[in-house]
Amino acid sequence: MVDQTALGDTGTGGKQDRAVVRDALGVGVAVGLSGFAFGVTSAGSGLTLTQTCALSLLVFTGASQFALVGALAAGGSPFTAAAGAFFLGVRNAFYGLRLSQLLALPRAVRPFAAQWVIDETAAVALAQPTRRGARIGFFVTGLTLYVLWNLTTLLGALGAEAIGDTDAWGLDAAGPAVFLALLAPMLRTGPERAVAGLAVLLGLGLLPVLPAGVPVLLAALAAPVVLWADGRRRGAPASREDDE
Repeated sequence: MVDQTALGDTGTGGKQDRAVVRDALGVGVAVGLSGFAFGVTSAGSGLTLTQTCALSLLVFTGASQFALVGALAAGGSPFTAAAGAFFLGVRNAFYGLRLSQLLALPRAVRPFAAQWVIDETAAVALAQPTRRGARIGFFVTGLTLYVLWNLTTLLGALGAEAIGDTDAWGLDAAGPAVFLALLAPMLRTGPERAVAGLAVLLGLGLLPVLPAGVPVLLAALAAPVVLWADGRRRGAPASREDDE
C-alpha cells in the first residue's frame, strides 16, 4: 500500500521543492551525458546521423537503444536487434502503471508524459513522499534528461563521424561500459545479482554459437530461472517443517 500522503495533493514548502529539483537535475545531468556514448556507438554501428538522432528523439530509453545498435554492430539482423530492444523496453510499461496512479495527470497530458517514463524518472518520482514532489521530480528529470540525451547523442554521432573508425579508438566499448555503470548500483539483492550473473554467462556463452542479437534475447531466461530457484529455496525449509 502507498502512503496516503503520496496520493494526496498535499503541498510542500519551497525548500522541499528545491530539494526535489536539485536531485532531479543531478540525475538528469549525470545520465544525460551518457547520450554521447550512444551517439558514438550508433554511428560506429553504421547508422546515419539522422537515424541515430531519431532513435534518441522517438525511442528515448537508453538500454534499448544500446541493445539495438550493439546487435547491429555485431552483425545481427534488424529483426533480432529490434526484438532485443523491445523486450528491454517493456519494463517501462510497468513503470507507467505505477506512475499513472501516483502522478494522476490529466488525460490530455498523459500521452506526452508517457515518452518520459523511463528508469530515472520513475526512480525520482517514486522516491518522493507527496504527489506534488513526485510530479516535480518526474517532469524536471524527464525534461533535463531528454534535452541532454538528445544533445549529447548529436554531439557523439558528429564526433564519431569526425574521428572515423570508432573501433580503432576503442569507442565501440563505450556503450556497454556506460550500461554496466548504470546497472551495477541497482543490483542490491542476492537474486538480482544472480540474475545479472547468469544473464552474462548465457550471453557470453551463446555468443560464439548463435547469430548476433539472439544471445541477448536468450539471456532474458536468467530471470525466470533464478526466480524459480529462489522460490524453491524459500519453500524448502517450510516443506521440511511440515514433514516433521
